[in-house]
Amino acid sequence: MNTPRTTLYRDKQNGKLMGVCAGLEDYTGINAIWWRLAFIVLTISTGFGIPAYFALGLLASKKPANLYVDREEQQYWQRVRQSPKRTAREIRSQFRDIDRRLAEVESYYVTSNPRLSAEIERLR
Repeated sequence: MNTPRTTLYRDKQNGKLMGVCAGLEDYTGINAIWWRLAFIVLTISTGFGIPAYFALGLLASKKPANLYVDREEQQYWQRVRQSPKRTAREIRSQFRDIDRRLAEVESYYVTSNPRLSAEIERLR
């Protein structure tokens, strides 16, 4: 599952230096300040934070301009990246609910309209 919406990008438009933390925020949904703090702590504790930041900055592609239509779509793709199985379950649940509601509407119109009911029976 490597579509444009499930790829890690640098977000230079919302970023401070190279856009790595803003890209990680977009990818995971975790605020960029926490990513910046994580890189600082990683740098202080192991000295690996700055090289990791620049490696991600060089390896990650620049974020396309119109990747998402709106904020809701961005949140949806963050949930997909975090847990695809859970997202698929939620979508199946929504479709079951729509199917149930459609069956109720169908039942209402068929029972209250004898002519339509007879036509459906004739088609069977």
